[in-house]
Amino acid sequence: MWENIDTICFATYNIIDMDFRLTQSLQSLGFSEKEAGVYVALLQLGTGTVSQVARKANINRTTGYDVLDSLAHKGLVTISGKEPKQEYFAESPERVIEFLKRQVARGQARVNKAKELIGQLKSMHNTGNRPQIRFYEGKEGLKEVYEDTLTSKGPIRAYADIGSMHQTLPDYFPKYYSRRARAGIIARGIIPKTPMAMERVKRNKEEKRDTALIPSDKYYFSPEINIYDDKVMIASWREELGLIIKSKEIADAMKKIYELAWAEAKRLDKMESENENAQSGPD
Repeated sequence: MWENIDTICFATYNIIDMDFRLTQSLQSLGFSEKEAGVYVALLQLGTGTVSQVARKANINRTTGYDVLDSLAHKGLVTISGKEPKQEYFAESPERVIEFLKRQVARGQARVNKAKELIGQLKSMHNTGNRPQIRFYEGKEGLKEVYEDTLTSKGPIRAYADIGSMHQTLPDYFPKYYSRRARAGIIARGIIPKTPMAMERVKRNKEEKRDTALIPSDKYYFSPEINIYDDKVMIASWREELGLIIKSKEIADAMKKIYELAWAEAKRLDKMESENENAQSGPD
């Protein structure tokens, strides 16, 4: 008697395991979990009402209607009769291959249509004269915009506040200055005159930097702007936001504006130094 029970249990386990593997395989072919379960259940029944199929597939009756309609649309289930005597028949498993072939054909048609559409869209997409803009967020994003300046093939023209830079990225900038200098990239900076800026200026020669210190009480600013090659980089310290604009036209205009600002900044720097020297001289 116990041997018979063991045999029955083993057979039941094998059936459950086979059902599971079949539904998993159908899902790998693109069927949903419920579609796979209902199709396997209906194959075993051969034919059945929605209640019978739902019960065997372990889903509710309402869901059974939706899933069976989906399988019918795929050509895997046939519906016969009308409610309340409507019955569902499982089509031959060979229909699965036919369904997949149709899916592949539709997929290829979509690919061909997409290629055609992309060609049309590209003809409208004029990137040659359009500025390219990239945004970066957070402290890591700010580091990224500075890393881009190290690709510069010429001098960097900068409006910079040393205090804001070092407060936000204290460990980054001393190393950045050294790396820039080793790369042979010269920087020119218009900088608000603060104690920290004056201390940094003492290292201008080793860090390949020329500066113009401007009165911080009149011309203090926080964001930094770097102009190099055909790019304009903006770093907002308060918002921790970086921006790189790539445009030869915009960069050229910003360089010309910078040169005007540089001439005035140098004049203010010289005048401020002369005033300080006069005040510290003999009475």
